[in-house]
Amino acid sequence: MRLFRRSRKTEDVPDPRTAWPEQPVPEDAAAAAAKFWEAWFALLPEVSAALGDREPHRVEHDLCTIVEALHPRLHFSLDRGHRAIYSLVLTGQEDPELRPYTDAWKAAAPPEDAIWEYHDSVPPVPDPSEVTVNLGETRIALADVRVTAKVDESAGRVDVTVFHPLIDELAPETRTTMTFLPLDATLGERVAAERLGRVELVTEAQDGQLTLLELREVVGRLSGNVGASD
Repeated sequence: MRLFRRSRKTEDVPDPRTAWPEQPVPEDAAAAAAKFWEAWFALLPEVSAALGDREPHRVEHDLCTIVEALHPRLHFSLDRGHRAIYSLVLTGQEDPELRPYTDAWKAAAPPEDAIWEYHDSVPPVPDPSEVTVNLGETRIALADVRVTAKVDESAGRVDVTVFHPLIDELAPETRTTMTFLPLDATLGERVAAERLGRVELVTEAQDGQLTLLELREVVGRLSGNVGASD
């Protein structure tokens, strides 16, 4: 899934010694959400054409602009949908300060149809074992990820370790991505944030390891809502 926020042309970038201007935050989340959807429908013909041509970058700047107007710290993605052809995801990455804006956005969203579905957090993929991602120059098959899961029933959370046989080939700056990307892909951003406790990347295989789909089952028994529609 391609996730991005904001887009600035090179000539728009200020001198690095200049403080980056603070972006305004709307006081009325509901009004800002309504303005977003007005702008979305005005832009939709261009979005549909760009996606049809497989050139989503053509509308990236315009989409960044309308998302930023809702809140400058929100992220979004356009991707293939699960129930529709395309999905629009708007996420605050589970930041509680951004939740009023994503809640207002989802409440004001139009009904889903055969073309578009809408998510206010990154949803789980149907089968993470079919996903392969590029981290730097290394291709990582999520089917090879193994985790351990220590369940705390009283807290309703699960502590996990994450292992992949190619972990030693990853640069240090990409290892954090390797830690959390498989978990978000498996559980969805919201369930991962709510149900996972301590998360640790390990460099050696552990006893009692599970596949990502087995982890989904463990957390699903605990929370009862993994993969539930948002």
